[in-house]
Amino acid sequence: MQSRLLLIEDDYAIADMVQRHLSKEGFVLSHAADGEAALRLLAQETYQLILLDLMLPGVDGMEVLRYVRASSTVPVLILSAKDSDVDKALGLGFGADDYLAKPFSLIELTARVKAALRRASQYAGAATVTAPQQHVLRVHELTLHTEEHLAMKRDQPINLTAKELLILKLLMTYPKRAFSKEQIYRAVWNDDYLNDVNAIQVHISRLRDKIEDEPATPKYIKTVWGIGYKMGEFRDDA
Repeated sequence: MQSRLLLIEDDYAIADMVQRHLSKEGFVLSHAADGEAALRLLAQETYQLILLDLMLPGVDGMEVLRYVRASSTVPVLILSAKDSDVDKALGLGFGADDYLAKPFSLIELTARVKAALRRASQYAGAATVTAPQQHVLRVHELTLHTEEHLAMKRDQPINLTAKELLILKLLMTYPKRAFSKEQIYRAVWNDDYLNDVNAIQVHISRLRDKIEDEPATPKYIKTVWGIGYKMGEFRDDA
């Protein structure tokens, strides 16, 4: 199946060049010339990758990126003439997956697009809890016995609901990976994500109340701004 890409670029000459080239490579492209048009398309369609210019009229590229990351982990490749390290760090810090400075070669652009799609496909496959079958998962002082459906902290049982156990299992199975609310919902509820942000937040909040020493400053379930949640990292000697 052909991958659908959204190109958000206000320079029509660049947009036409990119569209022509990537169409020949087998991709299906939609084009938005400004941030408002991009937000309309994103509300209507699903894309496998977004090519995003930072300097857009009206709603700028960073605002578009914030909107995307509020509900999706779709790969975002920034295309921008702003080539400073600060801008790169800012763009990637907000959740972009890659950065390509203008002017760029179409060969490199194609390679970056294919690499981003490949990573996303591998990540999606790994994020569907079919994971390494470990019967006992441990993170610092927290232990999860998956067969007995038993969570313990400092050898004391923790009374968790079925959904809380599944969320904890997902995060502990992949302790270095950040999961979006959408991925957590699909993995735990085994259903399509209905943008019910509340359901995830409520369960995460209750889970933190039960496993954290200080739920207001969690160490086990960390928020990854613009993406979702992941397990906290602990030093072995801590």
